[in-house]
Amino acid sequence: MKRLSGPDIRTSFINSTKGDATRLTLPASLDSVPWDDIDFLGWIDPKLLGKSYLVVPQQDRLLGIAMRFKAGGPRKAQMCSICLTTHANGGVSLMAAAKAGESGRRGNTVGTYICSDLACSLYARKKKTPALGRQFKEDFNVENRTATLRDNVDAFVGRVLS
Repeated sequence: MKRLSGPDIRTSFINSTKGDATRLTLPASLDSVPWDDIDFLGWIDPKLLGKSYLVVPQQDRLLGIAMRFKAGGPRKAQMCSICLTTHANGGVSLMAAAKAGESGRRGNTVGTYICSDLACSLYARKKKTPALGRQFKEDFNVENRTATLRDNVDAFVGRVLS
């Protein structure tokens, strides 16, 4: 993923008002993000409990999605729907996003089970391992894992847009 600036991130949101996008807390240090190893930028808002964000590059634009989740997640093993990593003890959370446009203004949402730390790209590349869970020894390589991750995150973005 190419390096992003604060203004790039703030103008990308498709399911938030301009005011909400202006007030959101950006990641602590954009300089320390491993840009070459991520397929999307994801972070938890440190000031708003249960608020998280994804910024996904799609063709020639960025699509930002604001999400809500219950901090802590369930206390059982679960698999992330994006990177297919299994986590134990709250490592996966159900994150819900308001749909874009009129549907979202009417209160419609979509959700997905995703790594609670939003580090899916690092798990797919085996650069990070789950704290108390195990990654299965799949019979496919990193390129296939990252392609699957991109397909899954694109499908989630498509559900937010539809």
